[in-house]
Amino acid sequence: MGSTSSMTSLNMRLPSTIKTKIEARAKGQHRSTSDQARRYLELALTAEDNPDLPFSFIAKIVEGLAESEAGLVEPLEWNAE
Repeated sequence: MGSTSSMTSLNMRLPSTIKTKIEARAKGQHRSTSDQARRYLELALTAEDNPDLPFSFIAKIVEGLAESEAGLVEPLEWNAE
């Protein structure tokens, strides 16, 4: 998740129904088809590594990490008084 390692390509054959869904969701999320497929793979791998966590929770963690890497988070002040 969020690694800065180099990228490589992977060619895959998908059923047309899955490809159509990925394209539609990519458009709705303002992403390229490749970026949407990459997001789904990242989520699937994380879910497989953490089978006890709900998928929606994993998706929010990945989204939060991306926001943090983009500098969109502010530190939280914990005052224990």
